[in-house]
Amino acid sequence: MERREFLKSSAAVSALSVLPAAAFAASDPVAFDPRPGAWRSFDVTTRVEIAQPQGVNQAWIPLPSFRARDWIRPGQSAWTTNGQAKEVRAGGASLLHVTWAAGMAPAVEVTSRVATRDRAIDLGKPGQAPALSDAERKRFTAATAYIPTDGIVRETALKAAAGAKTDLDKARAVYEWVVANTWRNPKTRGCGTGDVAFLLKSGDLGGKCADLNGLYVGMVRALGIPARDLYGIRVAPSSFGFKALGAGSEVITKAQHCRAEVWLEGYGWVPADPADVRKVVLEEPPGNLAIDDPKVAAAHKTLFGAWETNWIAYNDGHDVALPGAHEKPIAFLMYPQGMTGAGALDCLEADAFKYTITSKPVAA
Repeated sequence: MERREFLKSSAAVSALSVLPAAAFAASDPVAFDPRPGAWRSFDVTTRVEIAQPQGVNQAWIPLPSFRARDWIRPGQSAWTTNGQAKEVRAGGASLLHVTWAAGMAPAVEVTSRVATRDRAIDLGKPGQAPALSDAERKRFTAATAYIPTDGIVRETALKAAAGAKTDLDKARAVYEWVVANTWRNPKTRGCGTGDVAFLLKSGDLGGKCADLNGLYVGMVRALGIPARDLYGIRVAPSSFGFKALGAGSEVITKAQHCRAEVWLEGYGWVPADPADVRKVVLEEPPGNLAIDDPKVAAAHKTLFGAWETNWIAYNDGHDVALPGAHEKPIAFLMYPQGMTGAGALDCLEADAFKYTITSKPVAA
């Protein structure tokens, strides 16, 4: 997206953000209305074969472990390998750690079953959501290595939420700010680095989901409101016809996506995904949609408070120290990781690494 187009889009979203939700519904003919319904199950299979092994080789594969009673239920994971495998937890993430001795041809296949269903929170009607524990509140308002909650992040959050009184109003104001002021950069590798302070300091607010949704989480935490990233992968096409918001085939090797949640008293964990609004702008056919396009307006309205769950979450971990890696922690675990005797493999180059991920629906 060129700078001129970005500024026009930002101005348009800023104008939209002051309208009530009903204004979107009145002018929006696109059906994008996820609601809790039937559960769907998927088998997600990751196969790793290190293409050029050297010396002792290792792989770390994320396992679906995030559980929420109302929308995601991870099942069992099973694997076959010619190496030594162990399921471990690190940095809030569950993973399979596999090692191979020198001279072996490394191979491992992991299949995990996960059940999901769509989500929608009625933000006009608070309920009786259980309170967060002190430990949870501390964790989900804390800074991480890549998501500080002071300095430019807090300054930006205070400006974005100026005038907002309630936590709901503040969380929505930050959502509107991220939609209005960021853009999806197709040149960003993978899902981005998630380095939100660098993003703000650079003045170039282009990135992908780990950057844009990470920015949302950091700004909300900077206001003292619990928030978290959920790192996962798209497993099925969109039931609402959004090409940009679903997996295009059973091969989902490059379909990783992270989402955000904010905890609001009376509502519990509320879904948010400003990054996918910007994805619809850039990628929904025919591409480079105007901010007032009906598909963009539908995504903008829906993605604060609801998700279509053709996507699964692996974990909500940050600063993940991979056991046995002897490297600094990684910002998040959403891709398979690998290492040979010559050093770390590039997790964003699946063919060179090499690995594939597939998803298949499971009949009820």
